Amino acid sequence: MTTKYKNIPQQTLEQARQLDLLTYIERYEPNNLERVSGNEYRLRDHDSLRISNGKWYWWSQGIGGASSLDYLIKVRGYGFVEAVEMLTGRIESDPSFSIAPKMQAKREKLLILPEKCGSNDKMIAYLTGRGIDREIIDYCIENDLLYESLPYHSAVFVGYDSEGLPKYASIRGTVGSYKGEASGSDKRYSFRLPAEESGSLYVFESAIDLLSFATLQKRNGNDWQTHHLLSLAGVYRSNNAREGSIPLALERFLAEYDVGRIYLCLDNDNAGRDAAECYGKALEGKYEVHYAFPKRGKDYNEMLQMVVGGRDYER
Repeated sequence: MTTKYKNIPQQTLEQARQLDLLTYIERYEPNNLERVSGNEYRLRDHDSLRISNGKWYWWSQGIGGASSLDYLIKVRGYGFVEAVEMLTGRIESDPSFSIAPKMQAKREKLLILPEKCGSNDKMIAYLTGRGIDREIIDYCIENDLLYESLPYHSAVFVGYDSEGLPKYASIRGTVGSYKGEASGSDKRYSFRLPAEESGSLYVFESAIDLLSFATLQKRNGNDWQTHHLLSLAGVYRSNNAREGSIPLALERFLAEYDVGRIYLCLDNDNAGRDAAECYGKALEGKYEVHYAFPKRGKDYNEMLQMVVGGRDYER
């Protein structure tokens, strides 16, 4: 069977549509690829374009996608037909090309956690320095959700699956501004603090924002363990939001817990607001969605530091 694209076989056209960006870059632009951390990559000629878990996002331009076809059109500027013909031409001329990994069941990722330090002192000093409550930090340490790593003494936030196995770890440097993920991290199980029984879920971009919100709740005299708290390990705006595309971590959490209300506590900047709008549209009609941006500062940690520093905010 052929198509209207210059007699391109249907099977080849489908392969072109399914080809993910990481596979494409590794095969056809290998010198343009650079690993950031774990399974996250960036392009050398567009260093704000990040590739992770089958998707890509060009942060400086606020656009993203999943396939290499999206990339050729949105980043390289090709027309749709021209991009399809380029991809199918490469696939047909490359006898070793195979889309089999996309057709087969995904192999389970092996999480490689950073080595634990014998002490958590530097990590605790860093987190309390950002205003996070010591009791909440200790709770996370005691429940193996948080620890200090070697050799860089970073804060490691661990996420688990429903069987209690570690599947994800975000890493935040305690010196400098390093942010990353442990090799083999599965974003479906990003850092979370589930409540024993709650119909409400509060969603954050990062683990530090999650802990900052919990701290603010405690400072206001509320029980910080009353509601589910989930971090997304970053955000992206999906062009498929109207068809129900939400972050993997949120999708997985909603499959595990009975939730009726979702509070999107993302950053109060363009990226955070765009992502919240995207997710809200995807969740519309299924859940009661609330937009809960921080009332002061860019994110909940900035707001917490304002409170700790004596600068009030509207509750």
